[in-house]
Amino acid sequence: MKERIDITDYASLITKALPKGILLNTNGGKFNAMVIGWGHIGTLWSLPTFHVYVRQGRYTKGQLDKTGEFTLSIPIEGIVPAIAKVCGSQSGHNIDKVKEAGLTLEEPEKNHTPGIREYPLTIECKVLYAQDQDLSRIPKEICERMYPQDVPGTNPMANRDCHTMYVGQILDAYIIR
Repeated sequence: MKERIDITDYASLITKALPKGILLNTNGGKFNAMVIGWGHIGTLWSLPTFHVYVRQGRYTKGQLDKTGEFTLSIPIEGIVPAIAKVCGSQSGHNIDKVKEAGLTLEEPEKNHTPGIREYPLTIECKVLYAQDQDLSRIPKEICERMYPQDVPGTNPMANRDCHTMYVGQILDAYIIR
């Protein structure tokens, strides 16, 4: 069962969960879930939106570019360490994250990307806009810390790859019960 929610009622919970890690889900031929710690919930162009950031070399980026949609899965009771470990350090290109992390997929309502029962607060989005970061416009101290040029793009954490920002229109929001 899914309980529809007003996303603004959960904005505080979402912004507190984000730095600890929520899941960005894609489904471009193969389901993938990636831990993200950056994002924004808000309003853009008079639409409810969620902005996510994905590094250039990530499997997830190819999925987003292919499908133009994503789902976010947010824990309500805290992160599940096994899920965070697999989805935060392994590439969906190389493994089946559903199997390896023990995820239970929940059919979506408005797009084609499932949510995850273990992280029940679910936001379905379609991409309205994407923009690559311009590293020359980022403060030097942040750029050096987050985009070290001596770290290859395959590194799961800070590396030389800049991010692409995806602005997703929120199509639906619910809690999987």
